[in-house]
Amino acid sequence: MQLTLWTYEGPPHVGAMRIATAMKGLHYVLHAPQGDTYADLLFTMIERRNARPPVTYTTFQARDLGGDTAELFKTACASAYERFQPQAMIVGASCTAELIQDDPGGLAKALALPVPVIPLELPSYQKKENWGASETFYQVVRNLAAPRSPDTEFNPRSCNILGPTALGFRHRDDLTEITRLLQGLGITVNVVAPLNATPDDIRRLGDAAFNVVLYPETAETAARWLERNCKQPMTTVVPLGVSATREFIRQVAELAGIDATAFLAEEASRLPWYSRSVDSTYLTGKRVFIFGDATHALAAARIAKEELGFDVVGLGTYSREFARPMREAAAKLGIDALITDDYLEVEAKVAELQPELVLGTQMERHIAKKLGVPCAVISAPVHVQDFPARYSPQMGFEGANVIFDSWVHPLMMGLEEHLIHMFRNDFEFNDKAAPSHLGHGGAAPAKAHSPATDSAVVASPKPASGGWSPEAEKELQKVPFFVRGKARRNTERFAAERGLAIITVETLYDAKAHYSR
Repeated sequence: MQLTLWTYEGPPHVGAMRIATAMKGLHYVLHAPQGDTYADLLFTMIERRNARPPVTYTTFQARDLGGDTAELFKTACASAYERFQPQAMIVGASCTAELIQDDPGGLAKALALPVPVIPLELPSYQKKENWGASETFYQVVRNLAAPRSPDTEFNPRSCNILGPTALGFRHRDDLTEITRLLQGLGITVNVVAPLNATPDDIRRLGDAAFNVVLYPETAETAARWLERNCKQPMTTVVPLGVSATREFIRQVAELAGIDATAFLAEEASRLPWYSRSVDSTYLTGKRVFIFGDATHALAAARIAKEELGFDVVGLGTYSREFARPMREAAAKLGIDALITDDYLEVEAKVAELQPELVLGTQMERHIAKKLGVPCAVISAPVHVQDFPARYSPQMGFEGANVIFDSWVHPLMMGLEEHLIHMFRNDFEFNDKAAPSHLGHGGAAPAKAHSPATDSAVVASPKPASGGWSPEAEKELQKVPFFVRGKARRNTERFAAERGLAIITVETLYDAKAHYSR
């Protein structure tokens, strides 16, 4: 454990909270000190939920450590049952409470409550949030689900959708999109879990013919258990992107024993059309860096490479449990995977690779802004703006449209900003010109901030760091942003090969001529 400004994942009890908050009729009693209730804000502020999580905290204080904290837990547990009357309860400890070893599971069992009480063993100092969510869902399924009863009518065209949780990146809209897709194929959705499921719904999981796993980080462990114990096969394709969605449709059709040819013939995404159009040449070869949870990062790499023609120069994840498939995917792209949960390592890698687009989390959004690179968010952790009120899925054909807009628009807006900067000395666009919609009578605005003139690099009479003269740095800003990184790298390599200590305007153009041959 290390002290850090940002973190990609919280402790495992936050993952357990994501499961409890997603479900109905399930209550979480968390043995935790005063102050750990901060986690409520993740759901009420960031996800904009209209109710706080169904969690009861013991909230013991320092003075309680000399007394009977176990009794505090038992009292909190009994009170939670009396107040909320849940169908089932989960109990566990936060990272701080774990140190006092009060055994919440054993204490809750001693109360002999009339509902199932599921103990959670979440090692806070070895595991993190996504693992905590996966383990919690697995324990809920393992304790409540059962194979289909012989008396239950079997529908071979039925499935469960597993994986969507509270605080999940676009999980709500993904669920709507995939449910609509499955219904279009004539497949009945038996249970969706954990999102909006009750413990009674979990008991019905065994009635379905197969399971659709949307988010492996959360649902794969539980789905493997259902595969072994309830004889339910599971999907292995995550429908992110047009190609993956089509593969997903073929896979679920095979599991359900139906023909999806006619359904697949109806093209439902605009992304393939654009990728085949003449305008797509603007996208070809864009250098992109990708980082996030394993599911979204792997899908993003495939979409970027196969569907948009980008050049993936960096790929990584903070999901260490999925390091192997990430390394395999990176190897196919001819690069090394970055497996880390240290945002400073990610920032250093982005700075080294100088991509033209970053696809990442909320952290990468800040990193890209700092480095002046366009960015689109593709994965949790995210902030409030990534829980939009509008319908905005990532999965399915409509999700592919949303992904296309989210990724391409930052590049297009960057091009527009470059053009405005390029023509800023024009009579109509210069800083002293009045806004065009005011006509000639409008008052001229105050002098605007100009990176080209306000920069310490331009103002300094000394060569900039890295051997660039002020004049050369100023000239480099005239190069379009989407090739500026390449121009800088080529010029610095050209100067290094010739032993030039300072890069001048002449060096910049000599390098351009050299690499244009």
